[in-house]
Amino acid sequence: MTYPTSSDSSPSFVLGLPVHLLNDYPSWLAHRIQQRLGCHVITLNAEMTMQAEHSPTLAQMIHTAELVIPDGAGIVLYLKLHGRHVDRCPGIELSAELLMRSHQFTPPWSIFFFGGAPGVAEKAAEVWKQKAPGIAIVGVQNGYLTPDDQPAFLERLKVLQPQLIYVGLGVPRQELWIAQHRYMCPNSVWIGVGGSFDVWAGTKARAPKWFCDNHLEWVYRLYQEPWRWRRMSALPKFAWRSLVYRFTKRNPVSIRKS
Repeated sequence: MTYPTSSDSSPSFVLGLPVHLLNDYPSWLAHRIQQRLGCHVITLNAEMTMQAEHSPTLAQMIHTAELVIPDGAGIVLYLKLHGRHVDRCPGIELSAELLMRSHQFTPPWSIFFFGGAPGVAEKAAEVWKQKAPGIAIVGVQNGYLTPDDQPAFLERLKVLQPQLIYVGLGVPRQELWIAQHRYMCPNSVWIGVGGSFDVWAGTKARAPKWFCDNHLEWVYRLYQEPWRWRRMSALPKFAWRSLVYRFTKRNPVSIRKS
């Protein structure tokens, strides 16, 4: 197994945004963690792509991240239409795989959970400690911090220097938060995990395997949370934008200067 760096692995592009296609994302990241090579992992889907089209700041985060994985079905289908047959890599599965591997090393990787409603990340940490005895979750913090709470939390993170930091604040807030604060733990692997803490804690259910395998996880999510329909409207917009871009190559989602 070779471990390419972001500079020697040529990314594919989705509407101008990079996607890094590797055979084994967990092993690549395990190498980064062991070597103390910090990086920002972005789990790209159609919704985030459409958000980046209207947010130069988010677009810049995606362009500069060391690893961008094809999380969404729309991303996989887009690449397929452009001759790149790739498997979807759901962020929650990648994050879980890293947790399972974390305690197999000596010493085990140190891990921090940040985000979610009060009590959710704590419950998720308890579940993982039962599932993977020996896992080193060194800290947990919910995402409902007041401005007065921020300095103490950031100082705690700076002192702990966890090797693996999961941030569950939702897209794009978590990506922007990571980009703004990763300098505090420059040797850490940072991943935005969205609602993964809720799934691990049991407060929300992930779509059944059949939905996931057939790129229909979004349908199940909409069934669970009908209020998401506004966000799901990004999917047809992404499909139309992809079709237009395929034939015109105009207006990629790139970093725009202010």
